[in-house]
Amino acid sequence: MNTVQKSLRIPRETALEIENIARETGRDFSSITKDLLAESIKMRRCPGIVFAEGVSGRRAKIAGTGLDIWEVIATYKSVGEDFKRLGEAYHWLSQPQLRSAMGYYLIYQEEIDELIMRNDAWTETSIARRHPHLLGQAL
Repeated sequence: MNTVQKSLRIPRETALEIENIARETGRDFSSITKDLLAESIKMRRCPGIVFAEGVSGRRAKIAGTGLDIWEVIATYKSVGEDFKRLGEAYHWLSQPQLRSAMGYYLIYQEEIDELIMRNDAWTETSIARRHPHLLGQAL
């Protein structure tokens, strides 16, 4: 990734909060700040999308739900990219929520396709190797 160095003045409270996050996660101030800025831009470009921590890192989600964007898009692809069928599959979501997920995908397709591909790569064998307790196998 191409980066540029910029000087930035931020409120002391903001800096302290970023330092707390860095300490809690074991990451450095700069990388936390970079990620927070990137998430902020994505949320600004795609209203209705938030980021939340999960077992495998931070993910874009539909606000007010526990659904990752990649899950909704994987379903969309599985129903032949038919928006009406997607709405039926997620009947409890509003049209604006589904459109937010679709909008995020249109802008950040590479990110979402990568997550879908990583999820599809899981097999019973790879799960057993990496997480044997999930299959009830002894270590």
